[in-house]
Amino acid sequence: MGAEGERRTYDSLRRTAQALRTRAEIADAARRLFVSRGWAATTVRDVAREAGVSAPTVYAVYGNKNGLTQALADSADLSGDPACQLAELEAAGGDPERQLAAMAGFDRRLYERAGDVIMLLREAGRAEPELAAVYRDGRRKADRTRLAVFSAWPAGVLREDLDVATAVDVYAGLCNVDVYRTLTDERGWPPDRVERWWAEALARELLHRGADHPGAR
Repeated sequence: MGAEGERRTYDSLRRTAQALRTRAEIADAARRLFVSRGWAATTVRDVAREAGVSAPTVYAVYGNKNGLTQALADSADLSGDPACQLAELEAAGGDPERQLAAMAGFDRRLYERAGDVIMLLREAGRAEPELAAVYRDGRRKADRTRLAVFSAWPAGVLREDLDVATAVDVYAGLCNVDVYRTLTDERGWPPDRVERWWAEALARELLHRGADHPGAR
């Protein structure tokens, strides 16, 4: 590659890097303002000012205000890391207790990183359909993961009085952002203590102890 070609390549890389930095700055600014002021009270111009860019730049990156729901997801990484979660579940070697512990750890990290955004999406979603859709989609994805894991367990792993759908419900009732925030914000629990308690409570509530399976005691 000649000098001119190298210059064009590096110019392109610099532009790409700058675009990613700008996107991240807008996402972080949107998160700060929406969490502190609320969704309705924050405008695109407010986000642009907070991010140190022009309003047209915000529109170019995320579109209109409803498009900023994606900025919230970007800022909080609400998609998590599915590959990492899958690796942790596979590393559990089919042991239900270890799988439950891996799932509890994933949720703990999600709420530690993005609990404020999840609560914002839920509350603001009562009046904003776009936000409600983002919140519902996140819940559905989480339920699908749990459904897939629980359905893969052989007969006799779940407690006799539970079917898979009910087990998913029990999981959601225990491991949710409200329980996490209550224990950490109000009760002073460190996040790792919440994670350990979740893992123990899930095993106690979901698994049939008398069965001859890897998770039984």
